[in-house]
Amino acid sequence: MKQDWKPGTMIYPLPAVLVSCGREPQEYNILTVAWTGTICSDPPMCYISVRPERHSHGIIKRNMEFVINLTTADMAFATDWCGVRSGRKFNKFEEMGLTPGQATVVGAPLIEESPLCIECRVKEIVSLGSHDMFIADVVNVRADERYLDASTGKFDLGEASPLVYVHGGYYELGAKIGKFGWSVEKKKK
Repeated sequence: MKQDWKPGTMIYPLPAVLVSCGREPQEYNILTVAWTGTICSDPPMCYISVRPERHSHGIIKRNMEFVINLTTADMAFATDWCGVRSGRKFNKFEEMGLTPGQATVVGAPLIEESPLCIECRVKEIVSLGSHDMFIADVVNVRADERYLDASTGKFDLGEASPLVYVHGGYYELGAKIGKFGWSVEKKKK
């Protein structure tokens, strides 16, 4: 039996990411975001949704660039802390011992401790209500070589112990149970 609830956002799990922004070190900031995702694969595009009152909103709107930094279980404390503290009052890189790195294409810093950093250039801002959606072109991706499979050269984020957000809680992913297309693969005899 199912119950009816009022409309709400119950699509979980979501990646718990740290979005870094700013062009100059005195402007650098980090924002925790779970409202993020892929919009298109060709051309590669993604989005983040940010409340207009957040400190990072103005920085991103002014510079039209940001970096989505995927997080890990080891980064869980910093991920939560950066989401509940304001960059108006704290230098989040310093407070959390995170290292701002040089992005390849955008002016915003990346977070060196992140296993995967997605450099984004804002294409459009859509006001939706409580949040504004920053629709962005992915202009570069920086991958930590520690998570590259030596035999295939593929990036294995699962090895990094990615952090996800589920309705107020942070979780590690469980065991891998399949891969894309495994349900229709021909069985070897």
